[in-house]
Amino acid sequence: LAGFGIQNTNNVLTIKATADNFALRKHNFIQAILAVNDLFYLAKSHVNNLFLEDVTAWLDLMEIRYTPKIKFTGKTGYDHLFDFAIPKSKNASERILKVISNPTKDTAESLVFAWIDTKDIRPLDSQAYAILNDNERNISAGVLDALQSYNIIPIPWHEKNTAKDKLAA
Repeated sequence: LAGFGIQNTNNVLTIKATADNFALRKHNFIQAILAVNDLFYLAKSHVNNLFLEDVTAWLDLMEIRYTPKIKFTGKTGYDHLFDFAIPKSKNASERILKVISNPTKDTAESLVFAWIDTKDIRPLDSQAYAILNDNERNISAGVLDALQSYNIIPIPWHEKNTAKDKLAA
């Protein structure tokens, strides 16, 4: 919630807005609700770590350098929070990663919009990746197709090691 500027007071979510920034604040509020909703799909009594923590641990284990929690403002003026940015190296362009705990049509659409809105402000050769949780359910072909249609490279979690070289470059 804090990443989107949302306050939680007595289980009431609030955000302050003016007439000038109302659209941006409303967008941030909706994105925060979607992010919190995503957590409910992971809630199981036997799950000790959230998927994002698993991805972070894997990146660390593979010695893939990254910057966590990167926020870019898109052409629309909306802020978009990405989970990781892997800086450009002499072997690879900048890579932007979004971790999706519950890959659905809605979460794919949200990422597609965020990428379309921000890719023009990033270096021309920047590449987007979606790390998708497929631990408990299969990822629909529609989600994979939607991401690929907008040049976002999907990485199902069980295939993460096939992407290691691209991310570590």
